[in-house]
Amino acid sequence: MSLLVIIQRLVLIFLFCWVGEAWAGFEEGEEAYLQEDFAAALSEWRPLAEQGNAEAQNMLGYMYRYGQGVTQDFEQARLWYRRAADLGNARAQNNLGALYRQGLGVLQDYQEAFRWFLRAAEQGNGGAQNHVGLMYYQGEGVQRDLVQAYMWAYLAAKQGLDPSIQALDFLAKDMTPAQIDEAKSLAGKWKPKGEEVAL
Repeated sequence: MSLLVIIQRLVLIFLFCWVGEAWAGFEEGEEAYLQEDFAAALSEWRPLAEQGNAEAQNMLGYMYRYGQGVTQDFEQARLWYRRAADLGNARAQNNLGALYRQGLGVLQDYQEAFRWFLRAAEQGNGGAQNHVGLMYYQGEGVQRDLVQAYMWAYLAAKQGLDPSIQALDFLAKDMTPAQIDEAKSLAGKWKPKGEEVAL
């Protein structure tokens, strides 16, 4: 066995061990979070977030947004969401879009909100798909388009999101049968785009 093969195997073993440890810490933090032991969750997730774990970064953003175990701080929420969003984490992209849409910790910016919602929606995130549909319907950050609004709401509704299921009936009242058929056809052709998500 060559030295190169041995080195490659050692690197793989190290990576598998590191990923396993990273997720073990994340899962411990998740268990603590679900029990509302926010201090314990924070102590598990912060080191992972600082090492580049996108899921932990997103959860730190969430905790800062809602003041769970920390003082509520929208700027910190934005910073952590942005780190995870830049790594391709769809949940963080959706959460960052919500901050921009509501103007929390940032100047309200519908175009920036739409951009982040769309990135997450294109990965298949149901919440983001719902937001994209809503923004198309209201013409926030994008030109109003009922067909696109229905298509994105339809995709989110297929994931069982109640607001989107209700939105379909609401949207249908303003649309022709041809527009609804077009939206459903677009939804049927839609495929998610993947992004790399750091562990």
